[in-house]
Amino acid sequence: MIEVANRLKEVEEYYFSKKLREVAFLKSQGKPIINLGIGSPDLLPPSNATVALKGSLEDEGANKYQSYQGLPQLREAVTDFYKTRYKVHISAQTEVLPLMGSKEGIMHISMAFLNPGDEVLVPNPGYPTYAAVTKLLEANSILYDLKEDNNWLPDFIALERMDLSKVKIMWINYPHMPTGTNAPNKFYDEVIAFGKRHNILIVNDNPYSFVLNKKPISIMRYNHAKDVCLELNSLSKTFNMAGWRVGMLVGNYDYINAVLKVKSNMDSGMFYGIQKGAIEALRCSDMWYVSLNSVYEQRRELIWKLADCLNCTYDKDATGLFVWAKLPAKMKSEAFTDLVLKEHSIFLAPGTVFGSNGEGYVRFSLCASEEIIREAIERVK
Repeated sequence: MIEVANRLKEVEEYYFSKKLREVAFLKSQGKPIINLGIGSPDLLPPSNATVALKGSLEDEGANKYQSYQGLPQLREAVTDFYKTRYKVHISAQTEVLPLMGSKEGIMHISMAFLNPGDEVLVPNPGYPTYAAVTKLLEANSILYDLKEDNNWLPDFIALERMDLSKVKIMWINYPHMPTGTNAPNKFYDEVIAFGKRHNILIVNDNPYSFVLNKKPISIMRYNHAKDVCLELNSLSKTFNMAGWRVGMLVGNYDYINAVLKVKSNMDSGMFYGIQKGAIEALRCSDMWYVSLNSVYEQRRELIWKLADCLNCTYDKDATGLFVWAKLPAKMKSEAFTDLVLKEHSIFLAPGTVFGSNGEGYVRFSLCASEEIIREAIERVK
């Protein structure tokens, strides 16, 4: 057996990759599993996006390699989207880089800026990929606490007490996954100032802006953001296009160009038809967002009822594609979710998947129909 690279010894297979195999096995054995653990939208993409994709397949050059920077029309659509939805002005020529999903952007950004031994500030709880990619690049994750008693926001006083001399990147993610917390205006000013003081690249991962959220915010709207910030965004959640793999990175030219150097050596451009579909999705009217959130509002009401049945508590002001719920006292997250899976054939995500500060919590996904969620409620009752 050829020995694997040392970097793999520090990295586990992604939790949901492993767990979905278990869920698939249970289903194959006849178990009627209800999956409320994964944030993969089950609703359809905008019809105009699908029509554009299909109609583009016979365009001249549709089958060829595409630009590493995406179609000019796609970059223009991103800038128009940012102007309309966030009131942010960015240059389509120099400040936008389309990505094949924002998850690849986490790797590309990290490869562009990290050397072995560098340090990265990673939220706890937070998206597990931030820490996994850091380990793969032989840099070091420095977890910073997010806790309920501080509304899941960083404690900048505690951060300032740390040795930050080796920190190159700080990952932030608001609206926050998994808790659904929105950050106030003051936070963005604070984190930008923090990045400038310590010469740290602040990367805001921002895919949940438009799900059950009345005030979408981009960090690029704040003074001096372009000096020290990049922002990842995605069409996966907003437009139900998770499998299409369309994301974008926005920020100043120097940072974007550094990431492009990595990306251009890692892929051969996004498929033409998907880019044409993405352009149309980004042009959706206000009605798209209203109808999308109408569905999620009804589902969330039912998920709250399911959480009540399981004696969990939750914040009704949280946003995003999930409900983050606190377990009854002294209950452990993984033991609880294993019990719910065993007794009710319902798969939930344990909070510990997202970090040690997720202990005592679980995450419910809204990516299931009302009928399925009602069935889950009946099982628990």
